[in-house]
Amino acid sequence: MIEIIKGDLARDHRGQIRFVNDFDMSLVKRFYTIKNVNSSFVRGWRAHRIEHRWFYVISGAFELNIVKIDNWETPSTDLLIEKILLKFDDQQVVHIPPGYGTAFRSLEKESELLVFADRGIEFAEDDNYTWEHNHFVNYR
Repeated sequence: MIEIIKGDLARDHRGQIRFVNDFDMSLVKRFYTIKNVNSSFVRGWRAHRIEHRWFYVISGAFELNIVKIDNWETPSTDLLIEKILLKFDDQQVVHIPPGYGTAFRSLEKESELLVFADRGIEFAEDDNYTWEHNHFVNYR
């Protein structure tokens, strides 16, 4: 099940702190950041059978498209796509469990996304499924 973990923002005379205190990072093995070339570029589709991923916006905004994979060799092209808007101001982490594919695009210039994963990079090749951005026909 896709989970949204809420965070918050604290401000005072020194500045601000963004936090997501309910995000349990004990499973995280690595992280990386993604910055798309422009807002028309769609990054995806990428899915994992085993790996959990968590997404957090560092700057800007992203449209995150999520699909539950029905068949790993030849997934149906008409699967239901869930869209989540991820914005810098939202202070939230989105957890994508195994079994889902994602595609996303930045909605603002200089948007950057932080991605956490629960498996080391040495396992990535064996649990990496990709399809063209237009594979799923419900994508808009």
